[in-house]
Amino acid sequence: MDYAEIYRSKRIGLEDIPGLLRSDTDVIVAQCASEPQGCMSRFHLAAERVGDVKVFSVLTLKPYPFYMLPEMRGRFELCSWFHAPGTREAVKAGTGTVTFVPNMLHRAGLDRIQVRKPYLFIGTCTPPDEKGFVSLSLGITYEKDVLEAASVVVLEVNDRLPRTFGDTQIHINDVDHFVEFSQTPPTLPPAEPDAISMQIGAHIARLVDDGSTLQLGIGEIPNAAALSLRDKNDLGVHTEMLVDAMMELYELGVITNKKKSIYKDKFVCTFSMGSEKLYRWLDNNQAVEFLRGRYVNDPCVVRRNARMVSINTCLMIDLTGQVASESIGTHQYSGTGGQTDTAVGAVEGLDGLGKSIIACRATARDGAVSTIVPVLPPGTAVTLHRSNTDWVVTEYGAVRLRGLTVRERTRALISVAHPDFRQDLEIQARQYGFI
Repeated sequence: MDYAEIYRSKRIGLEDIPGLLRSDTDVIVAQCASEPQGCMSRFHLAAERVGDVKVFSVLTLKPYPFYMLPEMRGRFELCSWFHAPGTREAVKAGTGTVTFVPNMLHRAGLDRIQVRKPYLFIGTCTPPDEKGFVSLSLGITYEKDVLEAASVVVLEVNDRLPRTFGDTQIHINDVDHFVEFSQTPPTLPPAEPDAISMQIGAHIARLVDDGSTLQLGIGEIPNAAALSLRDKNDLGVHTEMLVDAMMELYELGVITNKKKSIYKDKFVCTFSMGSEKLYRWLDNNQAVEFLRGRYVNDPCVVRRNARMVSINTCLMIDLTGQVASESIGTHQYSGTGGQTDTAVGAVEGLDGLGKSIIACRATARDGAVSTIVPVLPPGTAVTLHRSNTDWVVTEYGAVRLRGLTVRERTRALISVAHPDFRQDLEIQARQYGFI
C-alpha cells in the first residue's frame, strides 16, 4: 500500500478544525506536552454555530479563547481533570466556562467514556514512518483509550516531537484526519529548589533504599529529592510523569532499572514533560516504555514493584492525616492526578517494603500559615484518605503515620510542624479531643 498517499488524502488544514465541532458533544484533547495547540487555538471560531461543546483536558497549557472569554458561556465548557493557571484564572474571573472533573488518573478517560461516547479526539503525533505508523510521542495517559472510542480522530502532526516506544504507536488507517503544525513541544524547565526544599529532599532521600522503584513528580520538592538521591544505587522508575530529574539520575548511573520486579531495565511512564533536552533524550530511546495510565497507575500494578516509593506533595494535612493536595476549601487549585493511585499502590506492595511519602513545606504564604492544620477548611477535597497516609515529610523531619492512633498521629505531625505553630496546634488538638 502507498501509505504516503493515504496520509496525504487524510490531511486537512487548521482552518478546517472549527467545522469538525458539533453541538452537545464531548471533545477530548491530549494533555500537557501532547496538547494539540494549533487545533485548540481555533475552537472559538466555531462559537457562532455550536452550543454545549464539552472539551475535556488535563493541565491546559494556554489561555485559549474558547474558555477564557465570558461570551463563550453556553458555547464551550472546559472540563478539567487537573487545573492549570489558565483554568484557575477563568474560574476566578467568573467566565462560567470551566468545571472540574473529580477523578483518579488511572480511571479518568475510561470513566468519561462510560458516561458518553466521545465524539471527537484530538491529539498530537510524529510524522508517519514508512510502514504507516505514527507515535503519540509524549503521552498516552488516557489518549489511546479515548482515541479508540471516539467517533472522529484527529492528530496534529508535529515534526519536532520525539518518537517514543511502548504503546504509543498508531497506524494512519485508524485516524480520520491529520493536521500539520510544527512547533517546539511545550516545555517545563526544572524548578530550582531553595534551601527549604533541599532540607525536605534530604529527609526524603533517607527513606529511599538502594534498589527502590520510584514514582516522582515535578516541582521544587521532587527536584530537591532527586538531587539528594545522587548517592543511591540501582534505582528504578515506574511513574506517571517522566521528568528531567529522572533522565539526569540515569545519566549519573543512579537509576539503572536493573532491580525492578516488572519491566526490568526499563523506565515505565504514562506521559512526559520537561526540557528540550529531555525530549531529545526520549527520541528513539528504547529504555523508556510509555504505557496507558489505566495500567501504569493502577494500584494493583503499582504494588507489584519491589521497594516501591511514591513521592508526592500536598497543600496541607490535618492532624489526623487527611491529605489535601488539590483544593483549599471550595477553591479547586489543581487535581487529584495520580497521587492516590500511586500512594495506595506503594503501601500495599507485595514485598511489604513499599513507602508512600507526602511532602510539603511546614508553612505557606511566606510563613504566615501552617500547612499542618487541626482540621481542613470546610469544602476542602481530601486527596488521600488518612487510612492510606504513610510518611509525611517537612523541612523539620519525617514521621510515619501508618498504624498510629489519632493521638499518636497528632503528636507526630506537630513534631514536624513549624515551631512557631506547634503550641497553637497542640491547644487546638486538645480542644478537638485529638490528644
